[in-house]
Amino acid sequence: MGGRWVAGQTLLSLLFVIGSFDLSYAQSKIRFPVSVASKTVGFSPIWAVSKQGFFDRQGLQVEVVLMRGAEKAALALVGESVYVGLGSADAFVTAVESNINVSIIGGIINRPAFVLMARKQLKTYQDLRGAVIGVTNVSSGPAVALRFVLKAKGLEYPRDYKLIPAGPEIERVMGLNSGQMDATPLAVPSNFMAEELGYSAIGSFLDAVDYQVSVFAVNRAWAEKNRPLLIRFMKGMILGMRWYLSNKDAAVDFLVKEHKLKPEHARRGWEFFKEKGIWDPQIDLNMKGMRTALQIYNEVYGAKGAAGPPEKYIDRSFAREALQELGGK
Repeated sequence: MGGRWVAGQTLLSLLFVIGSFDLSYAQSKIRFPVSVASKTVGFSPIWAVSKQGFFDRQGLQVEVVLMRGAEKAALALVGESVYVGLGSADAFVTAVESNINVSIIGGIINRPAFVLMARKQLKTYQDLRGAVIGVTNVSSGPAVALRFVLKAKGLEYPRDYKLIPAGPEIERVMGLNSGQMDATPLAVPSNFMAEELGYSAIGSFLDAVDYQVSVFAVNRAWAEKNRPLLIRFMKGMILGMRWYLSNKDAAVDFLVKEHKLKPEHARRGWEFFKEKGIWDPQIDLNMKGMRTALQIYNEVYGAKGAAGPPEKYIDRSFAREALQELGGK
């Protein structure tokens, strides 16, 4: 009886030690809130990397929250309610120009993934003369980029076509269907759904323009004060992005489940983002695309003062240090 009691006590002690270890490990993870502008395929790596445990291995409890509106995201960084914000490049350039102390530290959607879709009767760019084209907002970065694309194809704004504000993608597809507009840009893989409904794919933005769409941004002061913590985040993101780009079946399965996509759309979408270099395995920026993003900014806000060189808005040292700690590869 006494032996069984001793054995029981030993087992209880062992379980207590194991439980204490697990608890201390859980408690050692640091809460790390991250905001994301929208839950789209382009931004999907942040959710995939988090759910695959890459941040856990860096001792971080990353909490991904949707935060629509660039000004809101920048102010959240300044107020330190989030530590990293993922959103449009031009939005954070605007924040810097508005004397908000933020900095762009990496790229998440490094090239445009938009395809211009049109009514069934329209097949080419030249068919768009006189067309009404729906965009989210006429002065938004993607809308101005569309003007760059159409200009490269010989169409001048507003002489040859009209832009109208038409809301998010689902509303624009409905607008096409009702005849309220002739064409609209859709992000991959939404364009595949539109193709199945019989709409024409006029062409990809990448036919004519290359610009940095969305980025990682931080509060400059917070980032310097918490540099080791931010480096851990960057390391987790880099390792996770490499995994996401190297494991097609797992990535496509994630897109199907997380974004409620058809397997075929998920596969074609993942292939498009990888093959076109829209996701970077080092989460580095597309510097040529960043310069174009600044041209787009100047097109929209130039009357208030032109944007400076890219270096004014960017700090690539965090990604470089993370890579160095990962062995420089």
